[in-house]
Amino acid sequence: MNTRRNFLKKAAFAGAGLAMLSEIAGAAVYEQNGIQQKKLTLKKDPVILFQGDSITDCGRKRESITCNNTDQLGMGYALFTATSILNKQADKQPKIYNRGISGNKVFQLRERWEIDTLAFMPDVLSILIGVNDYWHTLSGSYKGTVEVYETDLRNLLKYTKEKLPKIQLVLCEPFALRGGSAINNEAWFPMFDAYRVSLKKLAGEFDAVFVPFQSAFDEAVKVAPATYWSGDGVHPDLPGRQLMAEVWMKATGL
Repeated sequence: MNTRRNFLKKAAFAGAGLAMLSEIAGAAVYEQNGIQQKKLTLKKDPVILFQGDSITDCGRKRESITCNNTDQLGMGYALFTATSILNKQADKQPKIYNRGISGNKVFQLRERWEIDTLAFMPDVLSILIGVNDYWHTLSGSYKGTVEVYETDLRNLLKYTKEKLPKIQLVLCEPFALRGGSAINNEAWFPMFDAYRVSLKKLAGEFDAVFVPFQSAFDEAVKVAPATYWSGDGVHPDLPGRQLMAEVWMKATGL
């Protein structure tokens, strides 16, 4: 009896935790996008592609090109999001891929765009990029600016729309958690905020779904400290990955 009672108690707490993440995600999306935010629409057999840096990559096996499996999707938010899509959109039978590569900045996405994006002919393309475009300037290994970031990403999106006119774009807000081990607040802020502003502006220009990750994490740290969501403040741990999936699903309406 005690075992059953303990199980039910744990299940109740787990359910409350999931509800909490859903509420955080919903509040962030509503605050940033409003009630009339753009949503995705899926046809039958849609191809959904996640692109970005290490947050998207997250240990995927780069030689794998088989959709809908952990080798190809990695262990990050792309996997967590994909499992939700595959569950909720089973009647559409989506094919989901991850082609994120650790360390990438926008210009590096462009260098591999034909092979790692256009060749998949995605119906939905989700991009999370920007943290390295700023972070790497702090070490002196990269001389980019927010103006370079915005120009490079605008050109990449324009090129993508020219090649795939019917593509649905999802632009994800780059984020950093104050209190993470890699985040020096004086070095990061407010400069990094400008990259987020540029990303949201481009989402409007290209009629893309905007996914407010920073806003969600800003709310999440009111519930638990930054290190609970992401030890270094850049790469999410399991709770942070689940939160990202919740935000992505809420923002896109899937």
